[in-house]
Amino acid sequence: STLPAVAEELLREIKKAFQESSHVPDELLLGLKFIFGPSAVPALDLVDQRSVSRLRTPSGRTLYQVLGSSGKLYTCYSSCHFCTCPAFGFSVLQKSESLLCKHILAVYLSRALGACQELSVSEEQLTNILLAEEEDEG
Repeated sequence: STLPAVAEELLREIKKAFQESSHVPDELLLGLKFIFGPSAVPALDLVDQRSVSRLRTPSGRTLYQVLGSSGKLYTCYSSCHFCTCPAFGFSVLQKSESLLCKHILAVYLSRALGACQELSVSEEQLTNILLAEEEDEG
């Protein structure tokens, strides 16, 4: 994984606590804010709004999409730690100010809390999503 060990451990603790009590203790939420800074609260909002979808093809390929607060849909690749949003390109890649953007954090949190919307898509639909992202960037 591409996250620091402390971040991985925090996400594991959040998942465990939520599985045991359907609740995330305040000290873990504070840890989230400490490690991920200004991305933490907006990411939690995205999770609360069930804005994270996991797209899965029959062959098992997966991709995450997050409906951002602006209403735009962003594609997140948790396997390689990448998001198509402008904040990721600027704050994470160019300036190295953040570990990740709120969309990727929302993906990690949604997975930990079992809050992803599951969508089945064909291989062709997934390919079209990926090609559309490439056109947007180019």
